[in-house]
Amino acid sequence: MEELIAYIARSLVDHPEAVEVLKLPGHALVYELRVAEEDRGRVIGREGQTIQAIRVLLKAAAASDEKPTLEIAG
Repeated sequence: MEELIAYIARSLVDHPEAVEVLKLPGHALVYELRVAEEDRGRVIGREGQTIQAIRVLLKAAAASDEKPTLEIAG
């Protein structure tokens, strides 16, 4: 999952080297996405549409009984 999130985020931002994906300890499927401050708007999108689309892709890629969560750090 981390690789999928990183791949999608790197394709959206101007500073792909600043993209980090962390799996939060103690949580089964909670991921945190970190990007450069000036790229946060690109990842979130207008009215949150881009981040919501990423979350839908994660749920589709997960097993049927898994429900991954993606948070933006910052």
